[in-house]
Amino acid sequence: MIQRVHEHIITELQQNTRTDTIFIITAILLNLLSLGVNSGVASGSDKEATTWIVFVTFICLVLVVNMVVIIGLLRGKETRIKLINGLLKMYKDQGVDGYYDSSLLSNYSIRYNLFLVTVVFTGAVAIIVPTILLV
Repeated sequence: MIQRVHEHIITELQQNTRTDTIFIITAILLNLLSLGVNSGVASGSDKEATTWIVFVTFICLVLVVNMVVIIGLLRGKETRIKLINGLLKMYKDQGVDGYYDSSLLSNYSIRYNLFLVTVVFTGAVAIIVPTILLV
C-alpha cells in the first residue's frame, strides 16, 4: 500500500509541475503579446474609440489572466509543500528520510516566488509601457 501512496504522490507532483509550467508560459506569452499589441495601438496616430476599446480589452485580459496565474501558482506552491511534507513523513516512517533533503522545500518556495515576480513584472510592463505611449 505504501508503494501505491508513494506513486500517487509522485504523480500528483508531476501534474502540479505541468500545470505550473502551463500557467507561467501562458502568462508570460500573453503579457509579451499584449505589450506588443497595445504598444502598437498606443503609438498609432489615431486615438479613436476603437483604439481605446482594444487597449482597455487587452489591459483587462492581462489583469484577469495574471490574477488567475498568480492564484494558481500560490495554490500550486501550497500543494507541492503538502505533497512533499507527506513524502517526508512517509520516508521518515520507512526509515529512508536521510535520502531526501528537507531544505528542498525552501528551494521550491524561492523558485515559486521567482516565478510570481516574473509574471507580475511582465504583466506590469505590459500595462505600464503602452499606457505611457497612449497618454
